[in-house]
Amino acid sequence: MNIPEDRRYTKTHEWAKLEDGLVVVGISDFAQESLGDVVFVETPEVGREVAAGEAVAVIESVKTASDVYAPVSGKVAAVNEALADEPELVNGDPYNAGWLFKIEPADPAELESLLSPEDYARVLEEEA
Repeated sequence: MNIPEDRRYTKTHEWAKLEDGLVVVGISDFAQESLGDVVFVETPEVGREVAAGEAVAVIESVKTASDVYAPVSGKVAAVNEALADEPELVNGDPYNAGWLFKIEPADPAELESLLSPEDYARVLEEEA
């Protein structure tokens, strides 16, 4: 299972990475694999205020639809427009081209409360 060291994770399988003052959010390799082939991604509105743990996006696959939760509180600053035409980017490259949205964090320190890569690996072991 691919768990990049340069980001933080949630128990609901989102990843978050601070980049140029914004928190980039996507779903983990485990999550995209569990979902199967992604066919549609509903991203949040740019400018929307979100709270950590709030459902803000939906990913639909051939198997199911799944909510995506904000890992930190703040304002949605950008969404990955490419997913409208290529939702399969979430499957092919969940940690780079398949990112979902970016949040301008209300408190950047909130990122530190998320799971480290090692802690996230333990969560996956417990779920196995």
